Amino acid sequence: MFAAATKSFVKQVGDGGRLVPVPSLSEADKYQPLSLVVKKKRCFLFPRYKFTSTPFTLKDILLGDREIAAGISSYQLLNYEDESDVSLYGRRGNHIGNDVGINVAGSDSIAVKASFGVVTKHEVEVSTLLKEITTRKINFDHSLIRQSRNSRKAVLCVVMESIRTTRQCSLSVHAGIRGEAMRFHFMDEQNPRGRDKAIVFPAHTTIAFSVFELFIYLDGAFDLCVTSVSKGGFEREETATFALLYRLRNILFERNRRVMDAISRSQLYLDDLFSDYYDKPLSMTDISLKEGTHIRVNLLNHNIPKGPCILCGMGNFKRETVYGCFQCSVDGQKYVRLHAVPCFDVWHKRMK
Repeated sequence: MFAAATKSFVKQVGDGGRLVPVPSLSEADKYQPLSLVVKKKRCFLFPRYKFTSTPFTLKDILLGDREIAAGISSYQLLNYEDESDVSLYGRRGNHIGNDVGINVAGSDSIAVKASFGVVTKHEVEVSTLLKEITTRKINFDHSLIRQSRNSRKAVLCVVMESIRTTRQCSLSVHAGIRGEAMRFHFMDEQNPRGRDKAIVFPAHTTIAFSVFELFIYLDGAFDLCVTSVSKGGFEREETATFALLYRLRNILFERNRRVMDAISRSQLYLDDLFSDYYDKPLSMTDISLKEGTHIRVNLLNHNIPKGPCILCGMGNFKRETVYGCFQCSVDGQKYVRLHAVPCFDVWHKRMK
């Protein structure tokens, strides 16, 4: 009966599907802000999730004894008075008929009257909480964490807002036959015995709540899933390995890109040098033929093996040569390898 009234309240108030009705009056006090609940999918045939209360708060599963200094704001939401009728046909009708615990023989509907009065909304200040938890870690030795971690279907959630009554409230249920021309109404007189039921519950009773899922990393850090796109749960070993490989792949890709850019720039530089060499007359470029200049030699004749040219052999493609110059030295080496044309002349033109 209480569950039917809270479901009707959530359906009418809406809130974009974030509100969850409190399933039981006996557990209403366990859905307070910063309390922990477990979200679990029933099965693949039922798209909705089941929320189970726990006796713990967010502080209980964190390392350290420091309190969570997140503020909770409160304000009046609305004045709720509802009278609705529910058909007894179908799965939902059978469930409600069993839940209210009254005589429904010969009836095709149940009228539920809920008088909640003014209800208030109590919500955690999200920005303050996010700053508070940046340096906090999860205690993996906590029993709730161990049990939830072993279940791949269970997701830990923290209650971020709750909706409560402000006065003593009443629920009334009546079983009868739906009228053909008008909405089903309560008829206090001429009701057979056992076909009515009423309950009264105290003020400050939680009737609905909303949650943020927790995503917990292997190192104990955790995130609040503040949007419906992000999903909670526990980081798995294989997930962490995949994430590490993905980061390494991106690092290698970026490094290769930088190397190729450097090679491309050096190639453009050599192309400019060689084009400058070929674009000018021979008399201006063939320095090695002039008197007093360095001389081309075949390094094989001096027992020096073939190797990369110091100008054009340092790139991605190793351009090798047997020619060089003994009059030049680089990095303590008493000779340099240079292609006969045009590297030899380009090198000495730069040196000059």
